[in-house]
Amino acid sequence: MKTIILCGGYGTRISEESKKIPKPMIKIGKFPILVHIMSLYANYGYKNFVLALGYKKKIIQKYFEKNKFKEWEIEMVDTGTNTLTGTRLLKLKNYIVPNTDFFLTYGDGVSNLNIKKLHYFHKKNNKTATVTAVHPPARFGEMFLSGNRVQNFEEKNQINTGWINGGFFVFKSNVFNFIPKKQCMLERDPIRNLVKKKELVAYKHNGFWQCMDTQRDKTFLNKIWKKRTKW
Repeated sequence: MKTIILCGGYGTRISEESKKIPKPMIKIGKFPILVHIMSLYANYGYKNFVLALGYKKKIIQKYFEKNKFKEWEIEMVDTGTNTLTGTRLLKLKNYIVPNTDFFLTYGDGVSNLNIKKLHYFHKKNNKTATVTAVHPPARFGEMFLSGNRVQNFEEKNQINTGWINGGFFVFKSNVFNFIPKKQCMLERDPIRNLVKKKELVAYKHNGFWQCMDTQRDKTFLNKIWKKRTKW
C-alpha cells in the first residue's frame, strides 16, 4: 500500500527556512520532518512512498540518494513547482494500482496517529475517502467574562477546541474521479465533491498532532523531540 506525501509547496509562512530548502526538509532534531513522517508509516509496516516534488525538488532528491533508508521504497516524482495540491495528486494517478487503497499526507505535520487503526476505520466505513480530524493546538488560554468580570480562566486546552483537517488521508483509487482536470486545491473542489456524494468520513484522533507552519512551530517541535524518542 502506497503513501503519497505532498512535498512540493513553497512553505511561504516559514520563509526564513524555506528560502533555502523545501519545507519538508526542515530538521526536527537530526532528521528532516519528512523523515519523521515517513517513519510513522514505516513503523506500522507501510514502507512504500511516493514523494510529490515541486519547489526545490533537487534538495529532496539528493538527500534520499545520499541517505539510504533500509527497506523503504521511495519514488520521487516531479509534479511541478506551481501545482496546487489537488492537481499534484491527480498527476500521480498512474502510480496507484486501480481498485486499491492508498495513504496521502502533507510534508509538514507529525503525529502519534495509529496508522493501522486509521486504515481499518477506512475499510470498515467503505467510503472513497477518510480524513483524520484533529484538535488544533491551542496557542492561548481562554477567559470567560461577565461584563468586565472574569468568571473563569482556563489554561491552554487542545481537547476543548473544535476539529480540523489534520491530513493523514486514506483514499480508494476512484478518488481521482472527484478531482477536476483544472488546477485545484485538494481541500476545495475534490473534498467538496466527496462531501456532496457522502463519500468522506472522518477518523477522530485525540492524540498528539502538530503541523510546522511557522518558525515558532519548528522551535516547539524541536523542544518536544528533545524530550522523547517518538511522537
